[in-house]
Amino acid sequence: MEGGEFENGETSGITNKLSVLSLNADVDSVEKSVKDPRKIARKYQMDLCRRALKENVVVYLGTGCGKTHIAVLLIYEMGQLIRKPQKSICVFLAPTVALVEQQAKVIEDSIDFKVGTYCGKSKHLKSHQDWEKEMEEYEVLVMTPQVLLHNLSHCYIRIEFISLLIFDECHYAQVESDHPYAEIMKIFYRPDAVKVPRIFGMTASPVSGKGATIEGLETLLRSKVCSVEDKDELEQFVASPKVNVYYYGRGSSCLAEAYSQKLEEIKHQCVKELHKKPVDSTLMNTKKMLKRLHGHLIFSLEHLGVLGALQASCILLKGDHHERHQMVEAEVNASDDSLCDKYLRQVDTVFTSGCAKDGMNPDLAVVEVMKEPYFSKKLLRLIGILSNFGVQPDMKCIIFVNRIVTARSLSYMLQRLKVLSSWKCGFLVGVHSGLKSMSRKNTSNILNKFRSGELNLLVATKVGEEGLDIQTCCLVIRFDLPETVASFIQSRGRARMPKSEYAFLVDSGNERELELIQHFTRNEARMNEEISSRKSCTTVADFQENIYKVDVTGATISSASSISLVHHYCSKLPRDEYFCPKPQFFYFDDIDGTICKLILPSNAAMHHIVSAPQSSNEAAKKDACLSACKRLHELGALTDYLLPDQADEDEDPIHDFSDLESSDGEDAREELHQMIVPAAFKEPWTETENPVCLNSYYIKFLPRPIDRVYKKFGLFLKAPLPQEAERMKLDLNLDRGRSVETELIPSGATNFEKNEQIQLAEKFQRMFLKIILDRSEFISEFVSLEKNDYVDSASKFYLLLPVNLFGHNKISVDWELVRRCLSSPIFGTSVCADNNEISKFDEQLQLANGSKRVHDVTNSLVYVPCKDTFFFISDVVKDKNADSMYKYSKKEDSKTHVEHYYDNFSVRLSYPDQPLIKAKQLFCLDNLLRKKGNSELRDKEEHFIELPPEICQLKIVGFSKDIGSSLSLLPSMMHRLESLLVAIELKGCLSASFPEGKEVAIDHVLQALTTEKCNEAFSLERLEVLGDAFLKFAVGRHLFLSHNAFDEGQLTRKRSNTVNNSNLYMVAIRNNLQAYIRDRSFEPNHFYVVGRLCPVICNEQTQKNIHGHCGSGTDGEKTEIRCSKCHHWLRKKTIADIVEALVGAFVVDSGFKAAIAFLKWIGIHTDFKEPQVRSICSASKVFMPLADEIDVLGIENLLGYSFVHKGLLIQAFIHPSYNNHGGGCYQRLEFLGDAVLDYLITSYLYSVYPELKPGQLTDLRSFLVNNNTFAVVAVRQSFHRYVLCDSSGLRESITRYANFIGGPDSVKRPAEEPACPKALGDLVESCMGAILLDTGFDLNRAWHIMLSFLKPVMSFTKVPLNPSRELHELCQSYGWHLEFPSLKEDNKFLVEAKVNGKNFSAAASALNINKKAAERMAAQKLCSSLKAEGYRPKSKTLEQVLKTANKEEPKLIGYDETPCVVAASCDDLEKHETSESDRDLKVSPISEELARNCNFKFKPGRKKLSPEAAVQCNSEQTIMSNGSNADSKATGGSKNESAKSRLHEMCAACCWKPPIFECCKETGLSHLKEFTFRVVVEIEETSRVIESYGEPRAKKKDAAEHAAEGALWFLKKEGYLFDN
Repeated sequence: MEGGEFENGETSGITNKLSVLSLNADVDSVEKSVKDPRKIARKYQMDLCRRALKENVVVYLGTGCGKTHIAVLLIYEMGQLIRKPQKSICVFLAPTVALVEQQAKVIEDSIDFKVGTYCGKSKHLKSHQDWEKEMEEYEVLVMTPQVLLHNLSHCYIRIEFISLLIFDECHYAQVESDHPYAEIMKIFYRPDAVKVPRIFGMTASPVSGKGATIEGLETLLRSKVCSVEDKDELEQFVASPKVNVYYYGRGSSCLAEAYSQKLEEIKHQCVKELHKKPVDSTLMNTKKMLKRLHGHLIFSLEHLGVLGALQASCILLKGDHHERHQMVEAEVNASDDSLCDKYLRQVDTVFTSGCAKDGMNPDLAVVEVMKEPYFSKKLLRLIGILSNFGVQPDMKCIIFVNRIVTARSLSYMLQRLKVLSSWKCGFLVGVHSGLKSMSRKNTSNILNKFRSGELNLLVATKVGEEGLDIQTCCLVIRFDLPETVASFIQSRGRARMPKSEYAFLVDSGNERELELIQHFTRNEARMNEEISSRKSCTTVADFQENIYKVDVTGATISSASSISLVHHYCSKLPRDEYFCPKPQFFYFDDIDGTICKLILPSNAAMHHIVSAPQSSNEAAKKDACLSACKRLHELGALTDYLLPDQADEDEDPIHDFSDLESSDGEDAREELHQMIVPAAFKEPWTETENPVCLNSYYIKFLPRPIDRVYKKFGLFLKAPLPQEAERMKLDLNLDRGRSVETELIPSGATNFEKNEQIQLAEKFQRMFLKIILDRSEFISEFVSLEKNDYVDSASKFYLLLPVNLFGHNKISVDWELVRRCLSSPIFGTSVCADNNEISKFDEQLQLANGSKRVHDVTNSLVYVPCKDTFFFISDVVKDKNADSMYKYSKKEDSKTHVEHYYDNFSVRLSYPDQPLIKAKQLFCLDNLLRKKGNSELRDKEEHFIELPPEICQLKIVGFSKDIGSSLSLLPSMMHRLESLLVAIELKGCLSASFPEGKEVAIDHVLQALTTEKCNEAFSLERLEVLGDAFLKFAVGRHLFLSHNAFDEGQLTRKRSNTVNNSNLYMVAIRNNLQAYIRDRSFEPNHFYVVGRLCPVICNEQTQKNIHGHCGSGTDGEKTEIRCSKCHHWLRKKTIADIVEALVGAFVVDSGFKAAIAFLKWIGIHTDFKEPQVRSICSASKVFMPLADEIDVLGIENLLGYSFVHKGLLIQAFIHPSYNNHGGGCYQRLEFLGDAVLDYLITSYLYSVYPELKPGQLTDLRSFLVNNNTFAVVAVRQSFHRYVLCDSSGLRESITRYANFIGGPDSVKRPAEEPACPKALGDLVESCMGAILLDTGFDLNRAWHIMLSFLKPVMSFTKVPLNPSRELHELCQSYGWHLEFPSLKEDNKFLVEAKVNGKNFSAAASALNINKKAAERMAAQKLCSSLKAEGYRPKSKTLEQVLKTANKEEPKLIGYDETPCVVAASCDDLEKHETSESDRDLKVSPISEELARNCNFKFKPGRKKLSPEAAVQCNSEQTIMSNGSNADSKATGGSKNESAKSRLHEMCAACCWKPPIFECCKETGLSHLKEFTFRVVVEIEETSRVIESYGEPRAKKKDAAEHAAEGALWFLKKEGYLFDN
């Protein structure tokens, strides 16, 4: 395909699309732009851009010739394809971060395009959606090639969306290279692509490095290299420097050689000391590091002199170990840094003492005479050049060196020499040098200082050769010669000022250096000539790269990039401080080439893979990694985008939200939702119905104690109440421990015969609602009871009316009372009274609003203006009048009623002779559902006062205190009934959706919907705790069984994505669960029903004004107002909690099966199949070869359980650091065990402590379900004795902790408690996971084992809170401010716990590799010190609460599943643990004759047995057979190939160590001597060692051959060898 064609098969592609754009066009004729790069373009730049519009090109121009501006011109001219709303983009690639930032700024300054920059971790773009947004926002994306390669490989960006692809410093793109430039072109710029971009490359040297050619560059980039033909035009803009060579003589100082010899001796002594230690990887790495350090110091001694080497040793000694590795360009591996430190200190001492002995002051600032060997001849020559360079106004110089240590040492020396005072020196070594001082910010600062003149001399490594925007210099010196022609050209390009100089320092005695400069010059000339004379078209090549492509997504990985993907995958595996997962590579020579065996960490989805034979180690490594990536994807460990399955991007998870303490944080997570109104309340009646038939319910009041009279009331509504609600019972809490039990009793249907009756009923309800809630309206002389016509969809239709009881709980409306009340004068009617009923002696009373009959005044409601209070009048006090003493006045201030009202209210009584009336104040409606304290039950007499009648205004006739007493209860009762009906409706929805929905109890549904904010006697929190634990277990079990290839980390992330609050919130919203939530306590003033409609009318137009902005709160706009739509603010976490609480309700009432059905209904799948369990159990047999490594029987005795599948038990004790087997560890079992233990312990606490508060329940669970508690259990169960691991550090840590826990309590000091190794707690969890699998998920078995495990820690004699939580509570008690500032140093976190209060402060700090652990430790220290000073929390401790708590028998809640039937393992352990005589391998040899003539010994690997077992099992396994001297061969090989050769080949293919042949016995006389050979083969996967003994033979060769034949026969029987 022709480079640059956009559509496959179209020759005119991009040329046609750009035909309307011409560089020759008048600037004004093109679409106007604020920034037009053509205005400042040079002619050659325009010409090259024009060519780039026609075809793919690589522009070859020197540094400073304006290559970037040509790229800017090209972007500008292709703007029609790139500018939004076009979906295509331009990608500008630059090889370094500094170049990316620099070039992006140039583009932004030159043209009006939206530019985005991307390099490494500069932006957290983790999903395809993130990159889609970037491509929608930006038009030019400037990035490093690694970023683009990663994005193309994993389909974040697709090649067809790139219109223009620009390569800066494109000489890195070589056919044989693995550079990202090459990978991008070879893998993604393919002939079969639907659409490919225009390619534009830029370089100052098309040929770079060994084997690079112009033709290769053109072939790879599908481009033509071109340059400026008219060199004179270039000279007008860019000056060429004068090239000078400065010679220096070879150093001849004997003193320098003496120093060199001393350094050799020190190195030799250190290496000698090193070899006293056991040989391991640390020893080898230390040896390599010593050689590196020594080489750099010798180089410094030769090229800088003694003072330079002294400075180099100081620099290496001062830097941290990571910096040191980077400075000497060594791999950062585990090494003995103490020995390296010793070497450097001794070298430093040698140089320092030598200088002092010779009278040379190491302080360069006072050096007067510069001489050898303290200054090398090379350095002296450099100093001479700099000191002789004439001082110029804007002089700048760069000195290029090849080593970081040289740059730092040389910079230090030049900076301090007096003779160079006119030069202000700094060094530049790049951000990847490992130096903390060389951050991008500091590098930028150095360059800015160089530009401004604050620095005018830079000592730079090759980082200064290309890319960085370094000011043009008048002098460039190559202290170290360039290594390539590209380096030669680029460093020369830094000298671009007129009359500038480019200088070489050359050893006059080194012919190679002289030839090197001439070689660079010739190559440059040849390259220029080749480019100018090239006429050929671009070569079309289809690179047959070895790739793996996922057809579903198009994600593609090459063999080269597969290496980094394998490392990336391993880096995401779970780790701890004793285990760092890394891939291991082993290489073996084969007949057809080199074979690489890749071994992945033990917790990876696969253990190892072997490459096909390749031509080199690197090729074999690539092949193995590519095969591994393919296999990992097939197993599901890599997603379809070939990424480690971490964020579950396909599921588009929302970040989890948690409970923040700030109120602003809470408000920010609140949303406005509408509560449903029960259907039973929503059905209205119409006045056209005649009669109106309503369902009636008697409301029975039973006060405790019986100290009040309550008027009988009934509930009337159109729709019948559901069966679960029609007999609702409810305790309403009054003060002083009193309560009233209310009960609904169905009373059939009631007909309201006439239209008048329904109107009277509505008016009566409207009347009493005004009295109890809006009583201020009754102050006036007239109150309207007319109907409000507004009816909303949220209106509630029911009536609460006084009734008379007849028959068996049958009721009828007390119409006489209703009419009497409504006939009160305040409603515009007059009281109709029977005069015959009036007493002659007390016919009427004079009230403030006229003369009223006593009959009308008693049992009525009055208003007293002077008190602004309403009263119920219960009786007339005939024996008292206003002249009677006022009984509420003080003894010393006795007054009559007349005096009291005059003195206090200025009211002069006109009728003091009237009898007083007995009154009870009208109540203020209260929420009677609120939780009350445990106050003692006491009688409370009704409180009456005596009032003069003339200060009272009669308001409602017949409205007695008994009616008032009932009305004080009804709103609270109806609120509860509404909540119950909502719960019933939800249950109805669940029942209709899945059969198990019927099984849950309605009271638990109501509890699950009621939050703690309601402040009622129950809430969702206890059910939520149980539901959370079950959800974690059920989801964890489902994931464990469904994803065999997932490691613990992936399983944990996937489970978190399912059970976190974000996902639960989404599934709740999806199923409209938020509409059923009760999240506010009952507010009586929000009691709205027929007769009192909500005054706040809410609709789409008014909602925003009423409730403020959704989710706001920081600006005060969010308001809590009850509207006609029943909107309320809900926190997202509250909605999520409802899901867990409902799960808990199903578990308690209906069991696991119903809970799983509910989860399935809301969209969370937790089901599993029995074959999945059997498959995993069966697969555990792969661990059986390790049966001899561990005392299985002993562990079973500790557990009290005998395993069917012994492999599960073995797996449960394999730490991930143990890699001497076929892979696998306990981490997956630990994941499963953690989930089941969490549920079992929660079930225990939930059942044992039924009255414990949810917060206390959570604290107890946190105490039990944590690694420290499990670690104590592991030690007490002696599990730590059996763990298989290859980390000596872990073993030491376990031993220290076990010794502390096992020691006597009298000598234990908490401050001395060693760190708890996580692996100990993991063992308990993995054991429980293994038991659960082996029993087929029989939770009853697991329950009893759990109880035996945790019995010692369930006494709760001491329940420490989380230290951070305890400190928070302590600070809340005293009003202190608490903060945890942190600092990270050397991969460790220093966290300080700081407390500040009024005239008080305290602090404590801790250091740990884990930030949370450091915070916990600091909090623990501070808590301890505060307690020592006498500060204690003011609330009861959990231990105190538990001592008085009611305890029940523990129960396993909800388990109703049938355990899976798990078949017995065919690898039963008895086969491995019989007596020695029975342990002979029972095999039938292929060749009986061979079997008779060969003796075998099988050596088991390392044993970790109990002392008793060790005594019994101390001998080697042996198979002995006798026979004749037949010379047969093992089958399965070529007849012409020796058995010895075949055995070697087999060991290589299996990546085992080569077989070891040894002559173990010689017999007979010298001329009749016979030899017996043995061969040893180590099977690495199982840590087995096979020894095969041959028969005696006259020739050693034959004896060895016979032993090899026996080994091959045995390996075939073991399944390692097959017939061809």
